[in-house]
Amino acid sequence: MTGKITKGIAGFYYVNDGKNRIYECKARGIFRSRKIKPLVGDNVEFSVLDEEAGEGNIDTILPRTNALIRPAVANVDQAIILFAVTRPAPNLNLLDRFLVMMERQDIPVIICFNKADLGNNELMERYRSIYETAGYRVQFISTYSDTGLSELKEILAGKTTVLAGPSGVGKSSLTNCIQPQAAMETGEISQRIGRGKHTTRHSELFLVGDDTYMMDTPGFSSMYIEDLEAQELKNYFPEFEQLKGNCKFLGCVHVGERACGVKEALAQGRLNRSRYDNYLLLYEELKNKRRY
Repeated sequence: MTGKITKGIAGFYYVNDGKNRIYECKARGIFRSRKIKPLVGDNVEFSVLDEEAGEGNIDTILPRTNALIRPAVANVDQAIILFAVTRPAPNLNLLDRFLVMMERQDIPVIICFNKADLGNNELMERYRSIYETAGYRVQFISTYSDTGLSELKEILAGKTTVLAGPSGVGKSSLTNCIQPQAAMETGEISQRIGRGKHTTRHSELFLVGDDTYMMDTPGFSSMYIEDLEAQELKNYFPEFEQLKGNCKFLGCVHVGERACGVKEALAQGRLNRSRYDNYLLLYEELKNKRRY
C-alpha cells in the first residue's frame, strides 16, 4: 500500500492511506543502517501487519521533491509564513530569515498576517508594501473574525502546505479553522512578554480536503541560517535580481561596492530599507560565522 506520513513520534510514524485511514507504522531497520530518517510528508510504501489494529511497517520511502530541515518536512508545494499584525508585533528580521530558507529550497511562499481585526490600515499597508514590492504574495486574515479565510482555503486546495512562524501568532488557531478535526491546542499570549506559549509540540500533517494537506509546526523565535556563504545571500533576496544588472562589478554583494544597482535603488527609494537592513545583518552574520 502507499500513503503519506502525517506524524512521527518516538519512533512511530502515522501513515494516511489517502482515504483518511491512519496506520501506526515502524520504519524498517534498513533505514537506520543507511542513516535515512522518514520525514512528515514523505510518500511511502508500507505493509499492513494488523488491519484491525491499524499497524504496519514502512518498506520504502518514495523519491522526495524537496526536504526541509526546520521544520522537518518533505514534499512541500508551498509555505504559508504566518505572523501577527500586532500582539505580538512581527519581527521582520525573523520573517526575512524564513524567506531566505524557503528561497533556498525554491518553495513558493505566501506571507500571511493574522489578527487583522486588531491592526489598522496604515500598518497593514506598510507590511504589504514591503513584501509585495519584494515579489511575495501577502494575505491578511483574522481567525477571530473569519476575515480572508475563504481566499486562503482556495490557496491551499490541492497542495501540501507547511505553516510556519513564531509562537503566539495563531498557527494552531488557523489550523483549527481550516480543519476543525485537527483540534490543535491553542495557547494564551503571555501578558508579561507578549509572546505565545509553544503549544505545538511536533510537526503534523492534516488532510484538509481532496489531495490537500496542511502542516502546523512548532513555533520558534529565532533561526540561524546555516550552510550558506555570505556572498550567496544576495541570490535569495528576489528584489535584488532585477537590479544587479546595474552593478558595475561582477559578483557585487551590494554591501560596500561603488556603482551598485541595489544601493542606488535604495537611495532612490525604490528598494525597501527594512529588507536591505536585514540583508546587511544576515550578511555580516554569515561573514563572521565561526568556521571549524
